[in-house]
Amino acid sequence: MTDDHLDDVSDLDLLRAANPVSAVEGPWRDRPLNAVAERGLNQLLHRTRTRRARRRVVLWAEAAAVALAAVLALTVPDLGAATATAAPSALHPRGGSAAVPLDRVVAQAEAAARDGEPRLRRGAHVQTWSLAMESGPGADRPVTLPEEREVRWRADGSRTERVSSDGEFVSERIFPPSRSDAPPQARPPHTPAALRAYLTEVHEPGFPRRTTPATAQEILDSLPSLLETWTLGARESAALVEILADTRGLRPEGAVTDRLGRPGQAYVLDSPGEHMRYMLILDPSTGEALGLEQTFTKDQPDFAVEAGDVMQYNAWRR
Repeated sequence: MTDDHLDDVSDLDLLRAANPVSAVEGPWRDRPLNAVAERGLNQLLHRTRTRRARRRVVLWAEAAAVALAAVLALTVPDLGAATATAAPSALHPRGGSAAVPLDRVVAQAEAAARDGEPRLRRGAHVQTWSLAMESGPGADRPVTLPEEREVRWRADGSRTERVSSDGEFVSERIFPPSRSDAPPQARPPHTPAALRAYLTEVHEPGFPRRTTPATAQEILDSLPSLLETWTLGARESAALVEILADTRGLRPEGAVTDRLGRPGQAYVLDSPGEHMRYMLILDPSTGEALGLEQTFTKDQPDFAVEAGDVMQYNAWRR
């Protein structure tokens, strides 16, 4: 059996894992991906990119020896996409630290937003740590894929996305202007009711407008898409924490230092159905979202995942 065939079998396993509806569940309908399904798709995309890079190396290595230095220089950025590290430990609030209620954060964020600064900015600077998982009885323990992405928009509506991994340049791409006027491309509103509707549409794109409000978990699931497109201003951050305070479900856990060394307050939401724990880290003085961590709360033998493994961590920077 060839290596390519083995890769294809693994990819098929990943596609099956990414299916949000199991073989015994029905009737089938469109729905958002669950946590494991989303990780499966991300891993599939990453492995496809890595496999392309590996094949390019093999082909180029067979070229004339005089071109070897140039070949290496060309392939190093692409291979940076395959960088993987040991899974980081889950963050824990400092024992004995005061837990700031969300209602108090709302009051402080509203006060900080009275002058309207900082303002909403199109573009984002995001660092992520994503768990790459295999599936099946012989699956290896997952590894973490770190990535830093900076998105800059131009006056004509086009954008540049620069990607790095562990400090090494991976790629820089220019995208033409987007014609989409739907969230998250649309400008996010700064009033709580409008922002809640916006985030609901981010969570369920293309669906008819729901009459029921988005849950706390749905809001948290929508944040990465929003904050990979926009850097929220003071008014939008205040509206976000007001939504979370009104929705309930998040409980304050105390002070925590995020993965970029910034102090914040941790707010935790358990999702028993997905065996997942969310930790949102906020700046309590402004309501700014600093990071979001998703951690498994139960072993997942099919993916060699253990309780306490960090599935995904997003850190947002100004």
